[in-house]
Amino acid sequence: MQHEVTHKPGFSMLRVDLEPGEKFVSEPGAMIAMSRDIDLQAKMSADDKTGFFAKLITFFFALAKKFFGGESIMFNHYNAAQGGQVWVSPTYMGDIHHRRLNGETINLAKGAYLASSGDVQIAVKFGGLKGLLIPWKSTFKLVATGTGDLWFNSYGGIQQIEVNGSYVVDDGHIVAYEGSLEKKTKSVGGGLTGLFASGEGLVKEFRGQGTVYIQTRNRSALAEWLTPMLPN
Repeated sequence: MQHEVTHKPGFSMLRVDLEPGEKFVSEPGAMIAMSRDIDLQAKMSADDKTGFFAKLITFFFALAKKFFGGESIMFNHYNAAQGGQVWVSPTYMGDIHHRRLNGETINLAKGAYLASSGDVQIAVKFGGLKGLLIPWKSTFKLVATGTGDLWFNSYGGIQQIEVNGSYVVDDGHIVAYEGSLEKKTKSVGGGLTGLFASGEGLVKEFRGQGTVYIQTRNRSALAEWLTPMLPN
């Protein structure tokens, strides 16, 4: 799909040019402006599956996406019978990255999904038993797969890292990573003492060959910095 990302990297905004008959999907609340003839509908799924059982599965998927993935329960679907433009932007300031999917799987951090087009499915998958034992670890993860265009956003700029072997990334700086990579949660400080004394907390060690996308800023670190300044 023809598109352009403007105002990079701090206040990025995405414009997509829809040809007649093309469809575009985004997170709700992301739309800034659109051509008059574009039809906008809110749905619980990123695709157009029909049938009772498909709708039932979609309903439970939407609930899981909301309560476990930390994402919105709905998607905005834009249909362009005559063609037109749509402008969208993330909730918070940062960059937007485009990835063309050709059957690959991309795992997305909480809040990273912005938009997609083509045959791209967005699902919530179980992230492992550690998520049930560690309060600040996400129990579920958002996964994008299929064929089409995927746009995801960050807090700050996005840096692409090609992993060939092993690479360690701070948990709060992960935006997305390819499904071909194995991921393990660990502490870089050496035990419980190092976990708190190093100031790094938990990190992810990626193993294998694939791409990791990181962001230059950490929203959790910003929240911790602001909290003491807020009134009780």
